[in-house]
Amino acid sequence: MLIESLQKFHHYLGDDFKVECPTGSGRMMTLWEVAAELSRRMTRIFLKGPDGRRPVHGTNRLYSEDPNWQDLVLFYEYFHGEDGSGVGASHQTGWTGVVAKLLQQSGERVAADVEAREMESVLA
Repeated sequence: MLIESLQKFHHYLGDDFKVECPTGSGRMMTLWEVAAELSRRMTRIFLKGPDGRRPVHGTNRLYSEDPNWQDLVLFYEYFHGEDGSGVGASHQTGWTGVVAKLLQQSGERVAADVEAREMESVLA
């Protein structure tokens, strides 16, 4: 809901309205950029890193090494504040399930950006 609210406020306030993100960084961002940054941070927990492991699975090697399990992503109730590993119930489809929507949105944005760049090169 926070991501969607930031996007809606950006639509209303436009690119001229900026806030410091993260706080204390001196870096100013539009609300759309803040929403995108928060989305990236949330989804990074569920995406495979360079080592092939997903932070959400912590040290459980089954999910990174076993081909039958490596594409399974669990949505936990809570997350460890330091390493992002899931704790609590691993079958949550509530607020953590929204990550699937965020991943879809970011994929759609990337595809739109690629399409726009291809169109620009054709027209150039």
